[in-house]
Parts: sequence; C-alpha cells; structure tokens
Amino acid sequence: MLAKLFALFSVLLSLPVIAQTAIPETPAGAPSDIYRSVVRIESAVQVPDYATPWNSGRFGGGIGTGFLIGENRFLTNAHVVSNARRLLITIHGSPVKYPAKVEFIAHDCDLALLSVEDFSDFKDFPVFEIDGVPKLESQVRVIGYPIGGERLSVTRGVVSRIDFSSYSHSRADQHLVIQIDAAINPGNSGGPVIQNGKVVGVAFQGLREADNTGYIIPTPVVRRFLTDIEDGRYDHYVDLAVSTFPLYNEAMRNALKLPKNGVGVLVTNVVPQGSCDGVLKPGDILFAIDGNPIDSAGQILIDGAKVNLNEIVERKFAGDKVQLRFLSDGTWHDEDIELKTLPQNRMYAIQYEKAPRYIVFAGLVFQPLDTNLFATKNFTDINVRRLYQDYLPKGIFTEREDIVVLTRIESDPINSQMSGFTGKAVDTINGVKVKNLKHAHELLYPETPPEFHVIELFGGSRPLIVPSENVDEANERIQRIYSIDELSNLED
Repeated sequence: MLAKLFALFSVLLSLPVIAQTAIPETPAGAPSDIYRSVVRIESAVQVPDYATPWNSGRFGGGIGTGFLIGENRFLTNAHVVSNARRLLITIHGSPVKYPAKVEFIAHDCDLALLSVEDFSDFKDFPVFEIDGVPKLESQVRVIGYPIGGERLSVTRGVVSRIDFSSYSHSRADQHLVIQIDAAINPGNSGGPVIQNGKVVGVAFQGLREADNTGYIIPTPVVRRFLTDIEDGRYDHYVDLAVSTFPLYNEAMRNALKLPKNGVGVLVTNVVPQGSCDGVLKPGDILFAIDGNPIDSAGQILIDGAKVNLNEIVERKFAGDKVQLRFLSDGTWHDEDIELKTLPQNRMYAIQYEKAPRYIVFAGLVFQPLDTNLFATKNFTDINVRRLYQDYLPKGIFTEREDIVVLTRIESDPINSQMSGFTGKAVDTINGVKVKNLKHAHELLYPETPPEFHVIELFGGSRPLIVPSENVDEANERIQRIYSIDELSNLED
C-alpha cells in the first residue's frame, strides 16, 4: 500500500540481531563487557547532485552507532551508512579505527549490516541476542554515541506506544514502530535498545514536535531483514497493493448494507499488476486477512495488540500467500493471494547509492521523475504533479516506466526562446510516446536523425524544435562551456 509521509526526521538508534549467548543486565553504574560490542560508526558520504546531475555531488559526514550480532556482523541503521564512501568503526575506550563496509542495506526498513576488514580484535566480544516485542510501560535501555561527546551514552526510557507508522529514511514506507520516552539524539542511530539483557529494538527516528520522544525499530522488522538476506541479497517488502477506507461511519455502512458490527473496510483502489489485481476491485469490502477479522478502522489483533492489517503482509515474502475474505457485488469470497514486491512504489521513495540518470541534448537536460528529483526541483507544473501522484495508483507505469522531465536548459544559440519550458514532462519525441529515459535517448540520438527533432511537452504551448544538423556542434560547445564530461547517464 502507498505509505503516507510522516513528520519524522532521521535521528537515532537502531537495533541488534541474532546471537548465541544472552547478555546479563548490568547493575547501574557498574562497568559492562557488552559496551565493547556497541561500536561508533564514522561515515564519509557523497550526496548525489540532482540539480546538475553530471556533477559528482557534495561530500559530508556523520556519526552513528552499531552493535555486534554475530561473526563479523554489525547491525545499524541504513541512514547511518547511506551514500557512504568510507566507514570507520571504533570500539568503546579504544582509539583504533577499523575500516568497514556495507554487506546488506535495506532502505525501506532503515537497517544495514556491516563487516570489518579484520575481525580478529572482535572475536572474543559478546554477541547481542534478539528478543521479542517489549510490553507497554516496560523500561528499556538505549546505548549509543549521541552528539555532545565522544564516549558511550546510556539512557533509559519507557515503552509508550506500539504502532504502524512511517519510516522517515525512505519517506515512502510504513512498518511496525515502538515509541519510547528515552532521550535520543543524533548519533544514537543504529544503537541497541536493551531489555533484560537482550535487544528489543533499534531507535532510529524522533518527532520534531515533542521532547524526549523517540522511535525504535522492533524485532519483527529486524528478524525479517535478517531472514531476507540469508540468500545473499535483499529482496524488499511485498505489498497487497490496495488502498482501503475505514467504515465506521454509520451512514456509509447503511448505504453499503453492512451490519453495525464494526468489521470491514472499503477497497478504494487496486494497483495494476499488484498482488490483488484481478481479485479485488474498488467497491469490495475486505473483512478478514489470514483469518484475522479486520475492524472498521483497518486494524487486526496480533499478539494482543491492535495493528494495521498490513502487518500480516509485513511478515511474509515474495511468493508467500495470504488469504482474504471479502464481499464483492453481494457475494462472499475467500481467495488465496500470492504476494509480490511492487518495485514501481520506489517512485515515492528517496533513492540512495545511485547516480542521477539524465540526458543532455542540445543543452536540454532531461531526467526521470522520482522523489529525489521532485524534492530538488520543487515542481509546480500541474501535469508533472499529476503524473507523479497518479504514477502508481492509476497504473501510469504500465505505459511509461519513466516520467521524463525537461529539468533545465544550458543556454546556447540552438535552444534560444526555450527557457520557459523547463519543469514540464515530455509526452512525445518525433511523434513517438516516450516510455522511459533510455527510449528518449534512442529517439533523440537515432542512427538516422530526422531533419528536425520535435519534442512535445505536457501542457506546452508549442513543441520544441531542434535542427538535427546543429546538434553535434552544439553538444561539443555546451560540454566545453558547462564542464559536462558525459552527455548522458542512463543507468542507476
């Protein structure tokens, strides 16, 4: 399902994993051997430049936390190591810095697994064990390296809420989260949250509007990540690919001829090619998932707590099945749905570790629309915004894998009088509907070019016309003047 943006900023904690020996709780104020297994992570990062995509991007850095969960396996947050060019790990109380690398990273659930080049100094360190979900009002301990000092920090807090909410790192994903009232600051990200000597979560983000409010990634999410990577790659979450609407309004239930029992939600959209395509349709009433009744707010009861119905799907993988009970046109149905990933949903997620794709043609710069570009350019054109919004729910991706946008124009005599067309999406090139960026490149640089290239834009008052015979000369001039090494990058 489509995730809603949530006003959270990536700030702290993360969580541990699998282990062999439980780590005993340490009395307050006493030294603890487990602190050696909580490491400080220094990252040097390079952030891609979507405004001028041929540039290498700006450099920066940050501090985070990680912890040992197995043989040369350090768990941390994805946002701690995203776009990293260099990673260094430091042990509590030691000045030595150990070069590290990312083995696996999951931006959709903000988790990553690191290793060091030489694990010999860590081989006798205790390993954290992963436990279950902590109960409401129970106390937890957060360990990490927050800003404000160089040494390890330990804080305590109470579990105040268990919810299904947005993960701010990707800006497009929702999973199970746990809210705690421990003081969490930047740098805590990736550190373990401990209860009874075992890991119960990873604190990873905070709430701007509240003090001493942090969120941790609970162990079901961590365990799923670790299970996913067992085959040597991360495959992402599966998705029902439907949108639902709550049915607690009495008048609406009466109109749909539903009983007043507080059960069932209305299906409002089914994504083409998604898991439920061809089974559910808008207007159906969804009553149960895997035998769990769905209340009128879209929640089910799992492990004694009410959570979003998608939590059932969260714990499954591609190829797994889920049973749906629904009412369609007055007829009851019980159907097994085979779950799929929905890669097109990444349109709405911030992308990392990828160079921006682009084409430069006679000074016209074309880029595929995604959230990175949308955030950089702040598009105001109504057609671009509509194509972005409808890309997934209305299945625009079935015809246009990429929404290609004219993002800027490097001034040159060949493109004079075209400046007012930036920020518009490309409809056709030489009369052919543009399917993706590679297709646009093929149309702009064919083996036998037409006399004039004609580019039609959505909402454009006229087409852009470029004489083919002048393109090569203009490209050479533009590359030299604007220091553009390559006229295109078509691969992620």
